[in-house]
Amino acid sequence: MTNILWLQGGACSGDTMSFLNSENPTACDLITDFGFNLLWHPSLGLELGNNLQTLLWECFLGKTSVDILVFEGTVVNAPNNTGEWNRFAGRPMKDWVTDLSKVAKFIVAAGDCASWGGIPAIEPNPTQSKGLQFLKRQKGGFLGENFVSQGGLPVINIPGCPAHPDWISQILVAVATGRILDIALDELHRPKTFFSTFTQTGCTRNDHFAYKASTQKFGERTGCLFYDLGCRGPMTHSSCNRILWNHVSSKTRAGMPCLGCTEPEFPFYDLKPGTVFKTQTLLGAPKDLPTGANRQDYALMTVVAKNTAPDWVEEEFFTV
Repeated sequence: MTNILWLQGGACSGDTMSFLNSENPTACDLITDFGFNLLWHPSLGLELGNNLQTLLWECFLGKTSVDILVFEGTVVNAPNNTGEWNRFAGRPMKDWVTDLSKVAKFIVAAGDCASWGGIPAIEPNPTQSKGLQFLKRQKGGFLGENFVSQGGLPVINIPGCPAHPDWISQILVAVATGRILDIALDELHRPKTFFSTFTQTGCTRNDHFAYKASTQKFGERTGCLFYDLGCRGPMTHSSCNRILWNHVSSKTRAGMPCLGCTEPEFPFYDLKPGTVFKTQTLLGAPKDLPTGANRQDYALMTVVAKNTAPDWVEEEFFTV
C-alpha cells in the first residue's frame, strides 16, 4: 500500500485535470492495480474541515505515513513571507508544505508552478510565489537547494503547463515501486526518461525544419512552425512528440507551435517589466537558435537549405 497525499497551492488546477485524464496508467489503475491509497486530493478527497485538519496533523506526527507528497501550484509566500494569501486547513499552505516535506518519503512537483513558479512567479511576482525547489532556473525555491526527502531524493519535477498526464502517473508508479531510484534526474530535477530529448524529437515537420520550409499560418498541415511562428520545439525538453497527448496528437502535429512550457522560462522569455516586447524575444527566430547551434554556421546552413529544398516540402504529406 502506497499512501499518496496531493495538495494544491497557487494554481489553476490544470495539472489535476490533466492527471485525471491519464491513460497509461489511469488514475483508477493506480488504486486498483498498483495499490495506491489516496489520503487526500483537492478534487477527490472526502475529508473537509476538522476531519481534514486531523488527517494532515496525523501525517505530520507520523501516525499516517506519507509515501508520496504531490504538490501542485506555487508556494505562495505573500504578504511579507507570511503566506496568509493562501490559507488551507486553518493555516498558511506554506506551513503545511514545510511540515509535511519533513516526513514525506518522496516529493513530486506536478506542473510548472510547483516545479519553478510558473506564471504566478512572473516579475514582479506580487504573490511572492516560488516552486518547491526552484525559482525559474535558480535552484533553491521554497525548500532550499540542499533539500532531500526521506527517500534520499530532491523534489522530483514534472513540469508542463499542464504536465502530460502519463508523465505524472508513470512517475508515481516508478516512485511507488522503487524504480525512481534508477531513473536519472537532470540538473532541473526532471526525470530524464521524459525530458532528455527535445520536443522536436518525433515531430512530423522535421523535414520542413531541415529545409527551412516555413509556414506562416496556424493549423497548416505543412511547413515548419519555427521560423515564422516561433515554435520552441528545438530548445525545449519534453517527450510530447514521442508520448502523444491523448495518445493521438501534439501541438506541432496539430499545426500549433510548441510554447516551451516544460522549461523554467515559460511563458515569457527574457521579458521583464519595462522592456519592450519583441516577437523574437518570446518566439523562436531570429534571436533564439536550436540548442547547440552556432549562429554563423546556422545562418549559412539556412541559405543552403532554402536553395536546395525539393518541391515536396510544399506538399501536405501527413495528416493530423
